[in-house]
Amino acid sequence: MSLAAAIATTMTLTLTGCGSGSGSDDVTLKLIAADYGDSRANGSQHYWDELARAFEEKNPGIKVDVEVYSWTDVDKKVEDLVKDGHAPDLAQIGAYADYAAKGQLYSADQLLSIPTQADFTPSLAEAGEYKRVQYGMPFGASTRRLFYNKKLFSQAGITSPPASWDDIAHDAQLLKARGVKMPFALPLGPEETQAETMQWMLSGGGGYTDSIGKYTIDSPENVKAFKWLKEDLVGKGLTGVDPAKLNREDAFAGFVDGEVGMLNGHPALMKQAAAKGIDYGTVELPGAHGKAKATMGVADWMMAFKQGGHRAQVGKFLDFVYSKKNVEKFSGEYGLLPVTSSASQAMLADDKYAKFHGFLKQLAGAEFYPANKTSWPLISKTVKAKMGAAVGPRGNPSGVLTDIQNIADAADNAAE
Repeated sequence: MSLAAAIATTMTLTLTGCGSGSGSDDVTLKLIAADYGDSRANGSQHYWDELARAFEEKNPGIKVDVEVYSWTDVDKKVEDLVKDGHAPDLAQIGAYADYAAKGQLYSADQLLSIPTQADFTPSLAEAGEYKRVQYGMPFGASTRRLFYNKKLFSQAGITSPPASWDDIAHDAQLLKARGVKMPFALPLGPEETQAETMQWMLSGGGGYTDSIGKYTIDSPENVKAFKWLKEDLVGKGLTGVDPAKLNREDAFAGFVDGEVGMLNGHPALMKQAAAKGIDYGTVELPGAHGKAKATMGVADWMMAFKQGGHRAQVGKFLDFVYSKKNVEKFSGEYGLLPVTSSASQAMLADDKYAKFHGFLKQLAGAEFYPANKTSWPLISKTVKAKMGAAVGPRGNPSGVLTDIQNIADAADNAAE
């Protein structure tokens, strides 16, 4: 049976009354989720299957059917199902604002118990709000730190990690002189340009938006950051390869192969580096004149669609999903940060997670993509298409940032 047909069949099921003979067949919830595994052996399908079975044992009137897709496909899969009139009950994907704006989602307070909703890390709960109502429930979070290869640093005579942009350029020159292939890996290829871009905006004192949510893409701080990258890093051959052609996955692979001196990374890189025996360190992102004003935080989102009408059953399942034990287990298994205060405190108290502590302590003050803006998917796509070339030999950072700002303003005006 095709997925669409299976979901259509699922949607015909109705909740029967208590005490009826159908028992565990009362309701089947459909969840579409993203895959966080780096191999088939540790794919997210295993996590969800185990979690669903444990929930079903405690709640015999509810079944949970989970389909896991790669990050390349999952957002489009949900979009297509919704357009076809077969919205899943739940989706764990990258963006929620479009669905919230169209009135297709339950709000968090319609679903969750008060203790569960109150347990979300406040900065994450706020990032899940559309027009001051929470529709996006955070699921998996990370912050960013600068990773550096201790062996390569030692060989180049560098005794401490960089704390400013000048330090980055100085250390990269020393690494280049020692023959390091990529002194500073700058992944501005199409995979995740919007993330690398935001990190440099923040480290220069800027960002995508201001405190009231207005786009500030062509701010003086952002222009200064990308002019510095073009002239002082890329222009001096300190990135090793053309940033526009380097994706994050390849930059991470270069780091764990010992070919990268330093790069901005998230917690999952620790597991990859340890598996290859790389002796690494992490520090807070360097800024223009010292520590960056903030780190970038990233959260993926759980959302619940109204179409199936299973609000009570979905809420019961989500209370189970967001229990301290389950949040901590998922985070530890996939190298992510917990999205709840209770699981965060448990991780900070456990020496087993000591390497996560630096990332976790930054989460409360992290800045997130403007995912609450319906224009953000378009702006993210535009940044992916343009920012790599902006720091290249013929690039014009100021012109590119202004072009993106104009697109953002037009998109926001059209949405009003």
